[in-house]
Amino acid sequence: MTDIEGTTTPLSFVLDVLFPYARRRLDAACASGEPRFAEALRLLRQEYEEEKRSGADLPDFGDGSPYAHRLMDQDRKSPGLKKLQGLLWEEGYRTGELQGQVYPDVAEALRVWKERGLGIRVFSSGSVLAQKLLFGHSDQGDLLPFFEGFHDTTTGAKQSPSSYTAIAGAFGLPPGAILFLSDVTAELDAARAAGMQTGLFLRPGNRPAEANGHPVLRSFTELI
Repeated sequence: MTDIEGTTTPLSFVLDVLFPYARRRLDAACASGEPRFAEALRLLRQEYEEEKRSGADLPDFGDGSPYAHRLMDQDRKSPGLKKLQGLLWEEGYRTGELQGQVYPDVAEALRVWKERGLGIRVFSSGSVLAQKLLFGHSDQGDLLPFFEGFHDTTTGAKQSPSSYTAIAGAFGLPPGAILFLSDVTAELDAARAAGMQTGLFLRPGNRPAEANGHPVLRSFTELI
């Protein structure tokens, strides 16, 4: 099971391509009244109200765009924001403005693992829709057939061991039979606490990370 950002995909693609693309379109999407954005805005409103009740000093919700921008500024793992971003990226992938970036060593490893009969899943803070769009429209071709499942933060927080326990149940395997790959030590700590095997990816351009006892990897070819 793998994370995306900094693991299968350059961090720069997420920060310098995907996020700015969505940010430029947030205002128009929130003001459009289009039904396809309704669920994302409902989730944003729910998160806004919860934060407001906790005592946060927030401006009026309005059409949702000021709050969405605030969440992006804070790099919050908001389900509502992630859903909205996924819908905006969907249009970009459809028109060809966006193409998912995936390290070549990842595509080769996916092929080998699939041939060996290994089940491959994704656990990322990006929405399931965003995950499928990236791998389905990647610069390495359509990689969706290699995956058997996708998980986002609707499953649970990535730094919570219970999330990994739940995903192991979806695999139908004991946690110890699953290897989780990520560039974030705290996520790997949570996976290890749930009983999973782990691997810390140190890719060029990744944020600094302490190994904390996790095996360090720099390419998926090390796992073939």
